[in-house]
Parts: sequence; C-alpha cells; structure tokens
Amino acid sequence: MFKKILIANRGEIACRVIKTARRMGIATVAVYSDADARAPFVRMADEAVHIGPAPAAESYLVADKIIAACKQTGAEAAHPGYGFLSERTSFAEALAKENIAFIGPPVNAIAAMGDKIESKKLAKEAGVNVVPGFVGEIEDTEHAVRISNEIGYPVMMKASAGGGGKGMRLAYNETDVREGFESVKREGLNSFGDDRVFIEKFILNPRHIEIQILGDQHGNIVYLNERECSIQRRHQKVVEEAPSPFVTPKMRKAMGEQCVALSRAVGYYSAGTVELIVSGADPTGESFYFLEMNTRLQVEHPVTEAITGIDLVEQMIRVAAGQKLPFTQGDIGIDGWAIENRVYAEDPYRGFLPSTGRLIRYQPPVEGWTDDGEANGRRGMDGVRVDDGVYEGGEVSMFYDPMIAKLVTWGETRDEAADLQVQALDNFRIEGLGHNVDFLSAIMQHPRFRSGELTTGFIAEEYPDGFHGAETSEDVRRTLAAVAGALATADADRARRIDGQLAQGEAANGDWVVRIDGVEHAVSLEEDAITVDGQPVAIALEYTPGDRLIDFELYGEDAEDDEAEPVAEYGIQLAPRRWGYRMTTRGAQHEVRVLPAHVAPLAQHMIEKVPPDLSKFLICPMPGLLVQLHVAEGDEVQPGQPLATVEAMKMENILRAEKAATVSKINAQQGASLAVDEVILELE
Repeated sequence: MFKKILIANRGEIACRVIKTARRMGIATVAVYSDADARAPFVRMADEAVHIGPAPAAESYLVADKIIAACKQTGAEAAHPGYGFLSERTSFAEALAKENIAFIGPPVNAIAAMGDKIESKKLAKEAGVNVVPGFVGEIEDTEHAVRISNEIGYPVMMKASAGGGGKGMRLAYNETDVREGFESVKREGLNSFGDDRVFIEKFILNPRHIEIQILGDQHGNIVYLNERECSIQRRHQKVVEEAPSPFVTPKMRKAMGEQCVALSRAVGYYSAGTVELIVSGADPTGESFYFLEMNTRLQVEHPVTEAITGIDLVEQMIRVAAGQKLPFTQGDIGIDGWAIENRVYAEDPYRGFLPSTGRLIRYQPPVEGWTDDGEANGRRGMDGVRVDDGVYEGGEVSMFYDPMIAKLVTWGETRDEAADLQVQALDNFRIEGLGHNVDFLSAIMQHPRFRSGELTTGFIAEEYPDGFHGAETSEDVRRTLAAVAGALATADADRARRIDGQLAQGEAANGDWVVRIDGVEHAVSLEEDAITVDGQPVAIALEYTPGDRLIDFELYGEDAEDDEAEPVAEYGIQLAPRRWGYRMTTRGAQHEVRVLPAHVAPLAQHMIEKVPPDLSKFLICPMPGLLVQLHVAEGDEVQPGQPLATVEAMKMENILRAEKAATVSKINAQQGASLAVDEVILELE
C-alpha cells in the first residue's frame, strides 16, 4: 500500500480523498493555486505545494507542476478527483514515466472512452445500443445544419471532450443550430482544449440513468447498481439518487451486465461510470442507450456509497496498489435510499445566474469533515452527510465550478431520505452570495418528484417562468404569522428592558398585525397562548433576540396533552427588517411585516417607493467576461434577439433583448471583465 499520495484537485473532492486516505493511514499532499491558499483541503493535507495563479489553465491543468509536486514530496501516487486532469491520457502517461501510480483506470481505457465520438463507435461495435446521430468530424455550421436536418429535430450538439454540462446545446430547429454551434465549439476549446463537436438525436421524455462500475487489475469487474440523475439544469446534474425509482431488478441486471461487458472490452479497472439515456415513454425500460463513459470518480458517488456501504475512494486506492476487489457481484446489495443535492453558488430567484463572492455565513446542517473518519462517514450523522470544501469567510471564486457543497441524505425509504433533505436544507445557512437551497427544497417537496415521474426536462417543465419560491399553503402562512408574533413580542420585551421604552414593569405588546405574502393576520399572545385571526395555533420554540436560525414545532388539537407529538417541525432562517423579518423555510422566502395592532391602521397612509425603470439598459447580471457583442450602435433589435454573451463560472450566458428597441450606446467592449450590474449597452 502507498505511504503517501497527492491529490491533483481542489475543493470538496480533495477533502473527500484526504479523509479516506487519513482513515487508511496514508499521508496526503495537496496542491493549490493562489485562490486556494487558505482553503480547507490545504489545511487538511499533511503537506501542501503551491502550483501557480488562480486560473486553472495556469495551475490545476498544468501536469508538469503536479508531477513536480509529487517528486518534491515523495508522493507515490496521484488521485485526480474529477474534472481537471482526471481524464487526460497525457497526464496518466506522464505519471507512469516518473514511476508514479495513477489512481484511476488504464490509459487505453481513458483514451477509448474519454473521446465521445470514438467511444460511441466502440460501443456500437461491442453491440451496445447507441443514440442515433453523426459521430464523424463536422466541418462548419452549414455542415452541422445539414446533419441536424437529416437526423431530425430536436438534436443535441455536444463538445467531443466535454463534461459537467459544458459544451452542450439543444436545438429544436435550424436557427438554434446556427446560433449554438459556434458557442459549443468555443466552450469545448476553452474548457477542454478540443473544439470538435458531434450531433445526436435528442430522446423525448429522457431519463438519465448511470451505472457505477468498479474493477481491479486482476480482471474482476462489478456494477454497484444505478443512480438516477434526471433532474438537471442546462444539462448539469442538480439532484442524484440511488437507486432509481424507475429501474426494475430486471432492468438493473440488463444495464449492469451490458456496462460490465463494455468495460471489459477496454480492459477497465478502478471506478468508472457508464451513462445511459432511457426513454421514459417506454414502460418496459428496454429502450436505453449508451451516452458516454466517465473514466473517473463521479461527483455523485456518495449516494452509491450510502446504499452499498462501499467506500469508492478506498477501493480506487487499493486497486491502484494492485489489490483485488474484496467482494463479487453477488455481494452487492441495496440498503435503503440516498439522495444528493448539489448546493450551488447561483441565484434561482434571478434566473440561476452565477453568484461569486465571500461567504459571510456558512453553517452546514452537520459538520462537513471531522478528524474521526466514522463521525461523518458514508451515511453521515443521523443520515445527513455534507461533502464541502469551503469555509465561512472564504471566497467562491469565479475561476472554478460554482458548487458550494453536496448534501447527501440516507433513509430506509425514498420519502424518508427526501424529508431529511428538506429538514437539512432548512438548517443550511449561507449568506453573502446567491445560492439554490430554496430551489432544492422546493424540488424535494414537489409532488412530481415524490411520485418518481422524472425526466431531464423536469426543471424546465415545472418552472417554465423561473423559480419564485416553493408553494406555501395558507396553513403554513398562518403558522409563520404566529411565529412572527412570538418573535416580535420577545424583541419588544427586550427593547423594554434595555431601553426603558415602556414604563417600568409594563408588559410588552402582545397584539400584532402580521402581513405575510400580502395577507394580513391578527395575532394575539396571552400567557403563552397564541391565536391567529381568532384561531389557536400551538407552537413550541426557543428564541433569544438576535438569533438568525430557529427551530420550532407545530402541535395539533392535542397540544395540551403532555405526551402530544408535534405534527410538523420547521427550521426558519431569519433576516431582520425595519418592521419585521424575512423568513426563509421550506424552500420559500417570506417578507413578513409586523406592526403593533394600534399602529397597523396608519400603514395604509404611507407612500410606496416605486423602483426606477431600468428596461432601457442591458445590465450584466453577474461578474464575468464579455465574450461577444452581437449588436452595434444604431442596430434595431427584436424581443429574444441575442445582444451579448457573457462567460461566468466556465459557462456562456446569452443576454437577449426583452422588447423591440434601437441600440443607442455601447458601454462595454468585447473581451472586457464586467462587474455585476455593470451597464453593457443602452436601448431607446
């Protein structure tokens, strides 16, 4: 077994590998860029080597610097994590020349499966179902249009070396192909150094199912069941679960055996994932097609670990050291259900725009990493696991992926795992930048998610007009109004005792008018009893003025019974407002105004401030690089017409005209770095 390994990656996956290595008694080496000098993975590792500036192209993607760090520290092996150099044959070959083990598959397997075009040819030759499409070289946009017309719309354009949702465009017609083909080429070149593109038929009602493969260097290969990864946005996974609510034992066996056969055909060993697309319109589940094979550890590997009890990183290390797998296919079972949500630095209330900046507050529901390897192991603490690589006060950089953390829950049933997600997300406190916690909670509560009727179009179909918060019932609003009244009474009592605002000994006001989501409620507190609009609401909570995160329990009609069980438990994040609070819970934000009952009637006489009209400006919605200006001064534009393309978090975002207008002034030049809310151009 290795005595020391180097992790050729950063963030949460570097922490993840270090954690397992520490439990195995293996020393670790981290490499880091300028942007990551204070990152948790650097502190966790036994040694750390600086390898360059923040841009990945000058640090994490420079194989020579990684190898030099191995030689400098005496690391005997390198684990590449995912992304960066994990699927670069040149990196694995360079390590081999220096007699440094690559904790991953053999070079020939990476080469065969890493190229999407060549892998499809190989899969087809091996008798694996492949999606209809064109797998040769595409000359230019006109060639792409001809191919798309022959295949039939809709089609998917993909960068050959792509991954992680980058370098992909869905085209429903010829216009989409003409508009997106060059963008796909650019994203492929910028992210992967390869601008080749292939085009394939887009499967209707598709489900994204993937099979986890694990093999050793002695010819043993097993499949560790499947993962459902259908809930995606911009072709990037958002929610993953294991097992899939769609896959039957018969399907699982057919998919698994076919994926093992494909792996065996390329002499595969280590961890790998075969991605399949399955037609949800086929109730037999037999219409599944090979998409690609990822010759590395997947982001979503924790859900497989949770239901199988197998530490995939440990097995990768042992296989790289030449050991045999300690189990066979017959030993692989399914225990319970696991769900993973990816917590991203993006604002769902603003069209999921990337959000970079400082984490003013970062408090996950459980500790992400501990010195005790079992304290937050494969199933976390009480079924809640957090894999992260950030810290309170740190920066989420524009140079890397926007993922903040992975929240994994395990339960005996799928509903139990989903309920744990909602509860944990309520207690996931992030401040300082936009995040998708509310959106994830809304998905976990969505009736369609709970039914298991998933496709890759879930988000687009269920949130066609964007995300504005999870649906909230009137009963929940009344409960929140009761909580607001209780908090306001406690705050008023504190003010009375500190400032002497009321006469000495006079009780704080207990009668309030609470306005929540535009509806007013009369709330009254008398001797620990709370009524809302004259109806009793029984809640139990602990609150000290100044708290920003509170838990409370809601009771039913038997509330006075000492043995009564709560009917619901909530976690609420509070943000104080001048006359109330912002309450965030169960995937929704509520602006709550709380006024003393005798003051509330006067509020109707206050003049509302009207926000300024900014529709004549094209404003940059996030920090990024102005890749392309599509118009010039004097041009007339129509609704939906592209005006500018901004790259942020390694993704291109097309900004479009919202109405017919004329471009009166260009304020930013192509190639410029833009700040959030910077004016790109003006319209009249």
